[in-house]
Formats: sequence, structure tokens, C-alpha cells
Amino acid sequence: MAQARGFAKTRASIPSNPAPSKTASPGGFGSSAVVAEARRHLGGNPTGRGRLWCARFMNMVLERSGHRGTGSDMARSFAGYGQRVSGPQVGAIAVMSRGRSGGHVGVVSGIDASGNPIVVSGNNGNRVREAPVSRGRVYAYVMPN
Repeated sequence: MAQARGFAKTRASIPSNPAPSKTASPGGFGSSAVVAEARRHLGGNPTGRGRLWCARFMNMVLERSGHRGTGSDMARSFAGYGQRVSGPQVGAIAVMSRGRSGGHVGVVSGIDASGNPIVVSGNNGNRVREAPVSRGRVYAYVMPN
């Protein structure tokens, strides 16, 4: 097992050589293929969009890892997607608020020492980034179908 890249003091880990999986299994690493696909794009913008592309990125990641996405460019569309889970799990999609100016969405890749999810998301500083997010911002966690 290896720690989530670049995050000291994390409690979550992923298999060093995760087997690709097209099915989600809450409580396990069934969606590690989603995390791996999202991480492939760290530092870039594979959507080609200049703004409002976090949901587009999430849909692309899901489709490339064998899942059907929401088809929407709205982050909040993921709140009703998949199977709702009670807290952060590796491979779960985190749906976040962004105050009055909309929302944000990404995939949980780990959990930091304070219990905050580490999320890989698009349109985070105009690129794909992996960073801890305050757990208070997340209003839904869902596992892909």
C-alpha cells in the first residue's frame, strides 16, 4: 500500500498497483480506477474549457474509467448521482458548495489527519489539482454506479 501522493499524515491509502475496476464497492477500493484516471490529468486541463469545467472533467473521468456520468456541466448534478454514502471514501465523488457562486465537484483520493477529504478536481486554480478540502464544504458523497 502507498500513501496518497504528496500528503503527509494521511490516513487513507491506495493499492500500489490498483487493479482497474469498473464497479464501485462502497467501503473498498472499487473506484480506484476513477482516482487513477483523475490523477492522470494533474496539472492540466483536458477539457479545453476556460471556465466552469469541474463537472465536465468529472464526467470525462467517469466515462474513461467505465462509468456513466451525469451529462451535466453543473457540479450539483452529482448530488443525485450514484449511491449516496455517509462520509468520504476513496473513489467517492465529493459535491461541494462554493458559497453563493455555485459549486464544485471532484473525486476523493484520501483523507487527511484532520478528517478532511483529499480531492482530485478540475478547475481548481484553472487546472486539475489534488488538495485537501474542508469537510464542511462537502454536502454530498456519492459512489459511482
